[in-house]
Amino acid sequence: MASVSYHISSLLEKMTSSDKDFRFMATNDLMTELQKDSIKLDDDSERKVVKMLLKLLEDKNGEVQNLAVKCLGPLVNKVKEYQVETIVDTLCSNMVSDKEQLRDISSIGLKTVISELPPSSNALAASICKRITGRLTSAIAKQEDVSVQLEALDILGDLLSRFGSLLVSFHPSIQACLLPQLTSPRLAVRKRAIIAISYLVLSSNNQLFMELMDHLLSELGKNSSTSTTRTYIQCTGAISRAAGHRVGEHLERIIPLIVKFCQVEDDDELREYCIQAFESFVRRCPKEVSPHVPTIIALCLQYICYDPNYNYESDEEDAMDAEDEDEEGESDDEYSDDDDMSWKVRRASAKCLDAILGSRREMVGEFYKTVSPALVARFKEREENVKSDIFHAYITLLKSTKPAALTTVDPDAMDQEEGPIGVKKQRKCVSPPAMLQAQVPSIIKALHRQLKEKSIKTRQGCFALLTELVSVLPGALSDHIPALIPGIQFSLSDKNTSSNMKIDTLAFLNCLLTHHPPQVFHPHIPIQVPLVVHAVADPFYKITSEALLVTQNIVKVIRPLDSPTQFDFRPYVGDLYKSTLNRLMAADIDQEVKERAITCMGQIICNLGDNLTAELQTCLPIFLDRLRNEITRLTAVKALTMIAGSPLKIDLRPILAEAMPILASFLRKNHRALRLSTLTTLDVLIQNYGNAITQDMLNGVLAEVPPLISENDLHVSQLTINLLTSMSRVHRSSLAKIGESILPELFVLVRSPLLQGAALTAMLDFFQALVSSGTPKMGFRDLLQYLTTPIYSPTPSTQPPNATFAVHKQAFHSIAKCVAALTITCAHEGAGVVNQFVNDVKNPKSTDSIHLFSLLALGEIGKHVDLSNQSELMGVILDSFSSHSEEVKSAASYALGNVSIGNLPKYLPFVLQEIEGQPRRQYLLLHSLKEILSCQATSPSGVEALKPFIGNIWSMLFKHCECAEEGTRNVVAECLGKLTLMDPVALLPKLKGYLDSGSGYTRSTVVTAIKFTISDQPQSIDSLLRGCIGDFLKTLQDPDLNVRRVSLVAFNSAAHNKPSLIRDLLDHVLPHLYNETKVRKELIREVEMGPFKHTVDDGLDIRKAAFECMYTLLDSCLDRLDIFEFLNHVEDGLKDHYDIKMLTYLMLVRLSTLCPHAVLQRLDRLIEPLRATCTTKVKANSVKQEFEKQDELKRSAMRAVAALLAIPDADKSPLMMDFLSQIRASPEMATMFDSIQKDASSSSIETMDTS
Repeated sequence: MASVSYHISSLLEKMTSSDKDFRFMATNDLMTELQKDSIKLDDDSERKVVKMLLKLLEDKNGEVQNLAVKCLGPLVNKVKEYQVETIVDTLCSNMVSDKEQLRDISSIGLKTVISELPPSSNALAASICKRITGRLTSAIAKQEDVSVQLEALDILGDLLSRFGSLLVSFHPSIQACLLPQLTSPRLAVRKRAIIAISYLVLSSNNQLFMELMDHLLSELGKNSSTSTTRTYIQCTGAISRAAGHRVGEHLERIIPLIVKFCQVEDDDELREYCIQAFESFVRRCPKEVSPHVPTIIALCLQYICYDPNYNYESDEEDAMDAEDEDEEGESDDEYSDDDDMSWKVRRASAKCLDAILGSRREMVGEFYKTVSPALVARFKEREENVKSDIFHAYITLLKSTKPAALTTVDPDAMDQEEGPIGVKKQRKCVSPPAMLQAQVPSIIKALHRQLKEKSIKTRQGCFALLTELVSVLPGALSDHIPALIPGIQFSLSDKNTSSNMKIDTLAFLNCLLTHHPPQVFHPHIPIQVPLVVHAVADPFYKITSEALLVTQNIVKVIRPLDSPTQFDFRPYVGDLYKSTLNRLMAADIDQEVKERAITCMGQIICNLGDNLTAELQTCLPIFLDRLRNEITRLTAVKALTMIAGSPLKIDLRPILAEAMPILASFLRKNHRALRLSTLTTLDVLIQNYGNAITQDMLNGVLAEVPPLISENDLHVSQLTINLLTSMSRVHRSSLAKIGESILPELFVLVRSPLLQGAALTAMLDFFQALVSSGTPKMGFRDLLQYLTTPIYSPTPSTQPPNATFAVHKQAFHSIAKCVAALTITCAHEGAGVVNQFVNDVKNPKSTDSIHLFSLLALGEIGKHVDLSNQSELMGVILDSFSSHSEEVKSAASYALGNVSIGNLPKYLPFVLQEIEGQPRRQYLLLHSLKEILSCQATSPSGVEALKPFIGNIWSMLFKHCECAEEGTRNVVAECLGKLTLMDPVALLPKLKGYLDSGSGYTRSTVVTAIKFTISDQPQSIDSLLRGCIGDFLKTLQDPDLNVRRVSLVAFNSAAHNKPSLIRDLLDHVLPHLYNETKVRKELIREVEMGPFKHTVDDGLDIRKAAFECMYTLLDSCLDRLDIFEFLNHVEDGLKDHYDIKMLTYLMLVRLSTLCPHAVLQRLDRLIEPLRATCTTKVKANSVKQEFEKQDELKRSAMRAVAALLAIPDADKSPLMMDFLSQIRASPEMATMFDSIQKDASSSSIETMDTS
């Protein structure tokens, strides 16, 4: 401590030196000391340092003054509060000094102090801010010197932006001193006053805000002078941008005034401010501005063409005349009238349209009728910056069209088959993508000339627009390629073209090649290839990289391998190969170029290799080198896969001997992507080059295989098993090696509860290939024994700990499928195996595990093989329905259904008869029927085989609709849904007829059945469903609570899987949906349980279903929702039951990202219920589960708070900041909140990486 004081004292002494260099160095050293975290000053040192630095602010040397000011920043956090007050008081006094230099340096000092004050939770900040504010407001109000006023306004703005919420008591006086400044004769003063007001409104109370808006509107109404009117409109726009959520309620008074001023003659500046205000209303008050959007669009369309001082040439002149006049056009472009401000009006109009197009997706269809043609007509705009904004607005329109373009691929596509897009007459409503397609010719016509403009910014805008157009409507430019090629050629060959321009052009060309059929490019290949080859040789690596990507696509275009072509590609092979080879061979180039060169050469050899036989001797060894290089090996492996899979059968024998050991070594690397790619490559090599691969090469691969087969990574396991399957088909001799190390791993994986899907299918293929190979000790009986031993003779190593069954329940299914695959392959063994399983089921000494497995195996075999010759089979299965084990009963049900599939005419009537005659087994028998229907529905032949029985099944199912058991009714509903899919034309109207049934059970079953007809894939029933789903959803008004609940579940399924079915019904459905989110007291009852009373809410399930629907609609139909109405119900949900709170917290997180402005408007109302959850304490004597439940609830609420806090300007809400201070004050809540924020930031980084 003493040494620090001594060091500081010596520095202070030097600061009094007459030599300015001494003073400068001493101040610099002090700055270094103050920046150290460890420094601590005693009271005397603090006082001396503060006094000296304030004295140095008046130093004669400017550099010393600047350093002294910089020292104030770190000093503020090192000294006590009263010293900071001394600094602030002195600086404020200096602000009104007569000396201009001292005033300037003091204002910089105040800004430095304000920026370095600790965050708003600190008492120091509050007291200092209050101290400064009074001095500033008096300086602004009374000061005659404009420069002092400007500095004071600037500092006040800084103060309000950082600490506005701490100055609530000063807000009235601040507002009172700022409003008169809006009429200051100096425009700079007005501008800074507007900035300060925009910061003030973020934290001022409602009464003050109302006074401010009333003042502005009354002044606008008076319209005393044009100059002040401009300022008031500017101020209104600034307030809207800063706190739009508060301006909304005043819009009805504001907009008519601004519309009136917008049409004032000969005042371009006023018009610009009016349109900028409109833009801020559109962005920040989305709901309240809705009624005025048509008016705003009309004004913007009028003024985007407003160019009174310029005469545009007629668009009708032919292209040659246009080219000739280009030269004359230059002089017009260069002409600049300093008084012409009309371009600012046009630019403001373009930006306002951009805001409307981006925020009103529900109006996209209307935009294509009105806004799109107007924007296209303005592509000829002469002012470059305005043209850029017009392009940007059109790109925004295209982006808004993208979701609609994606949905029209789904069932609507059936309606589009009548004729070309845009010519359909059958549908009343033409979709936005269809309207866009109809306008493509006019877009291309408008851009055609722009692509040859000298302005690089214009051409970049054209290419950005065209790229977006192609991504929204792939194939849209097929008829217009001849019009685009000259522009591409000009941008790639013009000497004055910048690097960025070339990169953008190549990126567009790449997008064009990717999204259009190859034949449309063939006439233009002679022009394209030389341009791209030249770009590949460019010295700038980014251009080379982009050009290699284009080369790769050109190769696919000139010789597509998936469709025959008459195009003669041979003249271009040499040039494409040589240019890529030069880049492939270079070692001293950028990593990105290396990787793209490898991929590009892989594509060239894959598509054109039969024309490069001699060149392969040079090229293939380079691939070996790249395989050995750690940085390029993954790319090289992928390229090798491409070459090996080529239908041209490229000769890879020269490199196989060296490549196989390298690839084998990659299998033990820790790099997952490398392992996956290597496995794919090896599989393709073995399939296509099996004869050239020796046993020694394969031994190296097989040695690396065992660790790859594991439940920890099923994708790697699947590819490994695929590789083994290819070996067993192509290289049977290699299988002798797999018995010791690989097969045991496979059998461990078969027993895994995680094995399913593609990995299980790969396993079945492998066993079929293995048993067919005839490998010694791997015949049918050997493999059967390996598979079934863990079930028939379980050991501690194979049986899961504390399990009642020999293997995991899921493993029974996997092993049964494997046994069935073996049995089907070796048909001659089938009868013996089936007999064995039947005997095992009959045997009373069989364990439940054997019983369960035998039934599943019989089911899997019976699905593919007719077992009707087994006379005992049906009796044995039905006897198992009486087992004491639920799992065995379920397996018997599964077996009955699957065995029936093997011989439908014999077994299906038997199953139906049993359902009728065995009411106690009804549930299990219906499950058997469901298995039959599920399996038959997967193929047209299956549906055909079932058709004779559909009538009987249908009538039988409706007899069971009345079952009191909901589980049974659900199975009936699923069966009805699957039947309806088989013959929708006949059965859907029948299903609809039952909606009028007097029984609530029948109605609920029918509505549930509809849920099972909706999937995320296009189906033949879709067009019929679209016509009648509204009738099914009318059950949302059903008097029966359960019917309404299942109706919501069906609605949720449609919204999730096929939103197009319900989008147009939302206006009718949403009021009923929202109605079900309310808590109904008549559904809450008290149940006495011994001495305790327990509250039961019968309406909870239906509310939960309603909120689940709301969550789904956020993802699928956001553009059709009134977000403010939606938020009302989310707000109610925040105060509801635990389950519903959890759902609404998830919704808040989604809403914060999807529509932040709307959430910001409701922020204060959302905070209170979140605060209530976070501060609730569980009773001390509660059970452990109650503590855990409350903890999870708090955690979810905190996630919602973190999401709300991420909304721009949310931290300006006093209520939010107060709640945040409360969180920070509680160690428990602070720790939880910090960990949630950390998780949120890390997950956002991950999503950026993967995008």
